[in-house]
Amino acid sequence: MSQQVSPETSAADGVNRRSVLAGLAGGVASMGLLAPSAAAAESAGRPVRDERVEALLKKMTLAEKIGQLQLVGDENTARAALADGRLGGVFSVVGAAKLNALQRLAVEGTRLKIPLIFGLDVIHGYTTNFPIPLAQGASFDPAVAAADATVSAKEARSSGIHWTYAPMMDVTHEPRWGRIAEGYGEDPYLATKLAVSKVRGYQGDDYGKPDRVAACAKHFVAYGGAEGGRDYNTVDVSLQRLHNLYLPPFKASVEAGVATVMASFNTISGVPAHGNGYVLHDVLKGRYGFGGFVVSDYTGIQELILHGLAGDGADAAAAALPAGVDMEMVSTTYAEFAQRLLDQRRITRDQIDDAVRRILLVKFRLGLFERPYADESAEVKAPSPAALAASRQAAARCMVLLKNDGPVLPLAKSVGSVAVVGPLGAATYDLNGTWSGLGTGAGTTPPVTVVDGIKAAAPGATVTYAAGCTVDGGDTSGFAAAQDAARAADVTVVVVGETAAMSGEAAARSTIDLPGVQQQLVAAIKETGKPFVVVLVNGRPLTIPYLHDNAPAVLEAWAPGVQGGHAIADVLFGAVNPGGKLPVSFPRAVGQIPIYYNHENTGRPADPANKYTSKYLDLESGPLYEFGHGLSYTTFRIDSLRLSDTRMPARGGRLQVSVRVANTGGRAGDEVVQLYLRDPVASIVQPVRRLRGFQRVTLAAGASTTVSFTLTPDDVGFYDNAAAFRVEPGKIEVYVGASSSATLTSSFTVV
Repeated sequence: MSQQVSPETSAADGVNRRSVLAGLAGGVASMGLLAPSAAAAESAGRPVRDERVEALLKKMTLAEKIGQLQLVGDENTARAALADGRLGGVFSVVGAAKLNALQRLAVEGTRLKIPLIFGLDVIHGYTTNFPIPLAQGASFDPAVAAADATVSAKEARSSGIHWTYAPMMDVTHEPRWGRIAEGYGEDPYLATKLAVSKVRGYQGDDYGKPDRVAACAKHFVAYGGAEGGRDYNTVDVSLQRLHNLYLPPFKASVEAGVATVMASFNTISGVPAHGNGYVLHDVLKGRYGFGGFVVSDYTGIQELILHGLAGDGADAAAAALPAGVDMEMVSTTYAEFAQRLLDQRRITRDQIDDAVRRILLVKFRLGLFERPYADESAEVKAPSPAALAASRQAAARCMVLLKNDGPVLPLAKSVGSVAVVGPLGAATYDLNGTWSGLGTGAGTTPPVTVVDGIKAAAPGATVTYAAGCTVDGGDTSGFAAAQDAARAADVTVVVVGETAAMSGEAAARSTIDLPGVQQQLVAAIKETGKPFVVVLVNGRPLTIPYLHDNAPAVLEAWAPGVQGGHAIADVLFGAVNPGGKLPVSFPRAVGQIPIYYNHENTGRPADPANKYTSKYLDLESGPLYEFGHGLSYTTFRIDSLRLSDTRMPARGGRLQVSVRVANTGGRAGDEVVQLYLRDPVASIVQPVRRLRGFQRVTLAAGASTTVSFTLTPDDVGFYDNAAAFRVEPGKIEVYVGASSSATLTSSFTVV
């Protein structure tokens, strides 16, 4: 699907690469943001033809077909629908016995014995909770996402769950949006690598195997662009930004074989995703050739009425089915109105058959017709030692050392006494973060607290705890006890941040400061004059300039999961040298939002010496901590940047970029080598930098290695305002280093 452009034409032609924009103007209809045309419908992707599916389709009545399009979220509704044999799937019911009972009604009590598909939001763990996905993005290690998905899939499938509504791959520049916790941050390249790895972890090479589940790429698409960070809100996005920023993880996940896709709640340039034929039909099923099925989000089709796209339920169904939504979650517009719409020729039998065909194909590939029931005796109801070890390792790998003056960290295991202060120091379920505890056993296996983790890591130390305050309250009466604990200890670990409920769905925050009086608590501990470090437990970036200026050390632990306390202690005491990097920028103040590294330049870039440039009067330019930032207990040097050539052909070209990375400190550690590109002159203004490669390496003290990246035209190209992929001739700047502010640079030319 790549389109390369020729070198700039001569002046005699009257055209050059900058004049290309003149040919890209057009209205909404020309951009395909309306329902698909008949011609587009003919070219849309179709699932692979399966003889079993086709044979079953021929036996099905229209009512039975419509029934396959319905997904419900509770047992009673499921039983009522199954009485008429009209149900395709159930979600949010857990437990092998419960699911087997429902499955038995479908397989043994309906005419065609078509099994149900059982789904659940297995976001970062089923029985064993791993760090939240945003934390996994901070690992800069796709293997972390794969480990979570592999463990989660095995546990969930043992309980009868076939299908997870994950991974969420929404790129966002909006930290006020609570669902930033569920994704991988602000960069499409990083999100793509993590999302593809998680899809493969869930599905393996065959998601019909007893330890795998069908994955669901969500939310399609641009949900992360919600205005003001308010969940479910409007998204107004240009076609080039849609394809360059929001779509890349989905495209790659389709190429990786993701089984299903979920439509998003938001509008996309005025058209709600559930009725948007351009994104679902033309792009997903047409251009990408997606052969699985699209499921609505919770009542997403019914909500087309409130959006203003549909006047009633019949209108909503008439918009959603032709647009490409195959299965309806919770709301019942297909079940209620499909027959009438068919009679009125507002939908077609081919559209119904295509949706049913896609759903049945996934069910066959899951092996549900051969093995519809879960083995209740094999249900995983508690985390295994191996799963706990994997969660602990992942959590430590996701932590980011933001600051370490002195250095204060790591703490000595021989320390005599440690005070743990802060409302999250003894927290349990808040360490799991959003979307946790849904699986069998997950709600009865509390995470290890920070207090208990520190006691285990330093068994000879006296460890005391004082909460000081609650997470979001205003009571400071506990400050005195917290100060007393700090004065009596050799070092204090202050654990502050957010509760699990403060991020995730429907958890937007208008400010992203430390909630309540937690910042005042940190100030009170500072007043004691004793050494202290701050540990953050949170589901989003926070505005923490006070901590940056006043805390000797700040460790970003995110919501680390069921082994959170142990993992935090592993890092605090140096059993693990932190190597995570920020997958999202930390703003200085909420007024900077949106702030992100891969922004476009203005005609007047920020210049402190010039008032008439793009900046705030009352705030320093740039983030508090940039994308890719993260410290270590050792030091690294990245140098010897080399390019294999100075030219890359626009068609089929390949170019190697290599650097030498050396551990120049006194202990082993991890560094994430990051490669960024910039196209300084293009027909569509390009970001000042774009991540196009990263590699996390572990080096012993004094050791060095060479890290290499391969670039192709896909890395330098971009989508234009007609959604065409362009690779233009010209200079490309290369930056390699340890964050998005890397200064080691070279360049090559695309020819």
